[in-house]
Amino acid sequence: MPNIKSAAKRVRQNLKREDRNRRIKSMLKNSIRRFEESLESGDREEARVNLDAAVRQLDKAAAKGIVHKNNAARKKSHLNRIFHKSEAV
Repeated sequence: MPNIKSAAKRVRQNLKREDRNRRIKSMLKNSIRRFEESLESGDREEARVNLDAAVRQLDKAAAKGIVHKNNAARKKSHLNRIFHKSEAV
């Protein structure tokens, strides 16, 4: 346990941030999973909607610093690539 007031406050802040980051990362992973599942099922309209939602989640997570902006860009590029690849098949 911290002995100094400011250290105790830091612990409280870190716990709050950790919870927020975990929640946002989980929502991000779920949106990506939903996109991949809709793509596998062959529903192109639903896949497009889920792709847009996943991209929005990635942008939000990158803006809040939860994932690095280059990581978000790489994931968005990957998702778009597999979406358009399935379109060609």
